[in-house]
Amino acid sequence: MKRLPAEWERQECIQLTWPHEGTDWNSEPGLLRDVTQCYLHLASEIARREKLIIVCADGEALMDLLQEHLPMQSLVNISLLECPTDDTWARDHGFITVITDEGREYLDFRFNGWGGKYPAEQDNAISRHLYDSALLPRGRYVDSLDFELEGGSIESDGRGTLLTTARCNLNPNRRATLGHTPEEVKKAVEDVFRTRLGAERVLWLDNGGLEQDDTDGHIDTLARLCPDDTIVYGKGDDAMLSELQALRTADGHPYRLVAVPPYYANFLIMNGAVLLPFYADDAQNEAARSALQTVFPDRDIIGIDCRVLLRQNGSLHCCTMQYPEERHK
Repeated sequence: MKRLPAEWERQECIQLTWPHEGTDWNSEPGLLRDVTQCYLHLASEIARREKLIIVCADGEALMDLLQEHLPMQSLVNISLLECPTDDTWARDHGFITVITDEGREYLDFRFNGWGGKYPAEQDNAISRHLYDSALLPRGRYVDSLDFELEGGSIESDGRGTLLTTARCNLNPNRRATLGHTPEEVKKAVEDVFRTRLGAERVLWLDNGGLEQDDTDGHIDTLARLCPDDTIVYGKGDDAMLSELQALRTADGHPYRLVAVPPYYANFLIMNGAVLLPFYADDAQNEAARSALQTVFPDRDIIGIDCRVLLRQNGSLHCCTMQYPEERHK
């Protein structure tokens, strides 16, 4: 048996990949300073609740920064891995972790800079460095570098259902070597999802997207699988909403749909809390927080100012990758 856990299951740790001068976060004055403040807030909130692994270009300098700004209760949960990086989007270059009867498998899929848009050779090597560092919980490394797959492009309910978008995961910029017809490509992708991720069914969205989206429609910016057969989705695309209304659970029932304002679907579910991106509009911030509290009544909903992340076309979930416990508790 093999399955891709849901994000709301218990986690061992979370990964961040830290901004530095060699990334696009240094492309304009003040941007690196501002995003560093965002990452410090993220690191503090994550490490208060569970272990945090930070991949970074300069471990000594980062540790000095963390010691200056973070409380001891967060610092004791942080480990650093120093290695070269191109960028910071851990959701897409991090391991995708499945649980089997024998334990964890860390699947190292190829990351090609969202269809070759950006340099990604160093980011594509991070997972191997991380596995070799022995910082991750016990698990088996699985070389999956023959297939492009980004963590932000798939959602799992932990029970065999995956949700994804055709615009990303059937895109020729990721699937150039698969099949000839759209039907053949789709079948080949679903076969990979079944054999490597344990998917029993795949739900596809053909609509939805945000402005200036480099990912070709990652699902984690649009619609998120949540507990109790719920989908939290970003408002604004009527065609996508019609598709979501037509989806059915494995038992044949409609999903419960909960709307949040655009860009707020990129939240991180973690042990005891949900980290929610906040932006400039206080009313929308509170609307999103209230909506998520109905979906996660037993978790703290923690707002993180993520306005700076939008300047590089990403948000909170894109920055993070969680690693689940071996057994759901």
